[in-house]
Amino acid sequence: MSRRLILVALVLAVAAGTWTVLATPSLWRSTEPATAPQSGYYQCAMHPQIVSDKPGTCPICGMRLEHVDEPVPEAPQAMGTPAAGARKIVMYRHPMRPDVTSPKPAKDEMGMDYIPVYEDELAGDTGSVPGHAPFTLTPERQQLIGVTTARVETRALEVDIHAVGRVAYDPMLYQAIVEYREALKSRMATKNSPWPEAQQGSDAIVRSAALRLRQQGLSDEQITALARERGEPTNLLLPDKAVWVYAQVYEYEAPLVATGQPVEISVPSVPGRTYTAKVTAIDPILNPATHTARVRMLVPTPDRSLRPESFVKVTIHVPLGEKLAVPREAVLDTGETQIVFVVKGGGRFEPRAVTLGRAAEGYYEVVSGVATGEEVVTSANFLIDSESRFRSALAAFKKSPRDAQHPR
Repeated sequence: MSRRLILVALVLAVAAGTWTVLATPSLWRSTEPATAPQSGYYQCAMHPQIVSDKPGTCPICGMRLEHVDEPVPEAPQAMGTPAAGARKIVMYRHPMRPDVTSPKPAKDEMGMDYIPVYEDELAGDTGSVPGHAPFTLTPERQQLIGVTTARVETRALEVDIHAVGRVAYDPMLYQAIVEYREALKSRMATKNSPWPEAQQGSDAIVRSAALRLRQQGLSDEQITALARERGEPTNLLLPDKAVWVYAQVYEYEAPLVATGQPVEISVPSVPGRTYTAKVTAIDPILNPATHTARVRMLVPTPDRSLRPESFVKVTIHVPLGEKLAVPREAVLDTGETQIVFVVKGGGRFEPRAVTLGRAAEGYYEVVSGVATGEEVVTSANFLIDSESRFRSALAAFKKSPRDAQHPR
C-alpha cells in the first residue's frame, strides 16, 4: 500500500510541475529577442544588390543571407516591403532577366520571387553604350564582389610572332642567281654592240632575272650586292658557318615583319639550345595555297648543328613602340563591341566603348575610347556588366514603361 501511495504522489508532482511551466510562459520562452540585431543588415554573398533588414534567403539563388555587422548602406534594396513613406515600389523584375517586369509580385519559371524595383532606382541616364548605363556602387559592395582597377598608361609593347620554319636548301634561288649573273655578263658583252636591238634585249633579260630574284624574296640591295660579287653563289645555298632558315608567316602578321627584327630559333633535334638571328628578307608575294609570306633569316651556326631541311620553331620579336594600353582583363568583348568600365570617382562606374589595336604581353593597344590616367575595372567585370545592363533596363522602363514585358 505504501508503494502505491508513493507512485501516486510522484504522478501528482509531475502533473503539477508541467501545469506550472505551461501556465508561466516566462519560464520556457527565450529571454532573447527573436528579431534581427539592432545594428547591421543581411546581404546575399553572390548577389550583393539583395539587402534586407532581417534574416531570409536570396530570391535569386536561394542562399541564406549573411549578416553584415556594419551600418546599413544608403538606400539598400530590401527584400521585403519597405517602411511606409520611405521608398516606393514601382514594379517587380525577373531575377535573371532584368528586362522582364511585372506590376505586382510574381514568380519566374523556376519559382523564384521577382525582385522589387524602387522609384529611386529608375533615376539615371542610359549612357553612351547601347544596353549599358552608368551606376554607383558603395565601397562595401565593391569589396564584396572583388572589384580591382588599373590605370590606363602608355607603355612599350612588343608582339611575338610564332612560325614554323625549315633549314633551307634552295636550288630555285641558286638557279635564279646564276641566271641573273649570266644576264649581267650578256649585257656587258653587248654593251658596245652596233645593234641597239641587242642592247635592249640584254637589258630586258637582266630586268626579268632581277624580277625573279625579288619574287624569291631578295631586296634591291641584295640584288645589287650579287652584281658586284664574283665566283659561284654557293654561299646562298650553304653559307660559310651559317645556314638559311625560311619561316612561313600568316597573311595578317606579314605587315608587322620587317628586315632587321630579332629572331629566336629552336630545334627539336637540339634541345635546350636557342639560335639568334635577324630577319634578312620577306617575300613580296604570298603563297597562293597557304596565304603565308616566306621570311628569310641567316642563322650563324659555327658547329654546323643545323642540318638542311630540318624543321625549326621561329619566334620573331616585333616592337610596336610606345602605345596607350589597357590590361586584357579590363576588356569585355560582347562580340560586336569592346567595352571597358571606367571608374569616375565616388563609386561611379561608366561603361565605355573602345577601339582596340594589337594584343601584346597581356595588354591591348587602345586606339580610342579612354585617355591616359583614367582607371578601368580589371576584375568582377561580369558582375559590373550585369549591374550596368540592369540599370540600362530600368532607365528604358522609366522612358517607356508600357513597353515592359509582363509574365503570363
